[in-house]
Amino acid sequence: MTAKDFLAEVGPRLRSLRKDAGITLTALADTTGISVSTLSRLESGQRKATLELLMPLAQAYRVPLDELVGAPQTGDPRVYARPIQRFGQTILPLTRNPGGPQAFKHLIPAGERQTPHPKTHEGYEWLYVLSGRLRLVLGEHDLVLPPGEAAEFDTRVPHWFGSAEGRPVEFLSIFDAQGARIHVRARPKSASSV
Repeated sequence: MTAKDFLAEVGPRLRSLRKDAGITLTALADTTGISVSTLSRLESGQRKATLELLMPLAQAYRVPLDELVGAPQTGDPRVYARPIQRFGQTILPLTRNPGGPQAFKHLIPAGERQTPHPKTHEGYEWLYVLSGRLRLVLGEHDLVLPPGEAAEFDTRVPHWFGSAEGRPVEFLSIFDAQGARIHVRARPKSASSV
């Protein structure tokens, strides 16, 4: 991969980091001092990434500059998981391959049983329960998966995960490249579309 190829990947990587962090362009502009229009052009690839622009972004996202530009890994094979808080879960990335399959460890804390809010997105997902009892709502199915059980499904089917009993749950998930995109709330079928 050439330097030009690495730079072409910067925009999508910046957009992904911002969306994963749940930050708006306006909030990021306030944090970094970089204008909203410049940030937008960086993410779309219309503006060339420079060190002056990338340094404040790396600080805002609390990631090494190497991660922003997708520099090749050198020596240390460890993945330094930076927790993501989403959907009431702590999600730990277990891979560093932005274009390929992504692996995550999900930690659902103890608490009241939540009301399912199924989501959909492009892709395919595989999951494996490490501990606790995972409630998986998948389309018309409402399943409870104990430790050691796995499931796989097309993520275009409305789905939701939660604790089956209000106790902590840990599970692993693997998404294909499409599956790591943002979830979109699934709309129930209306009576007229049946």
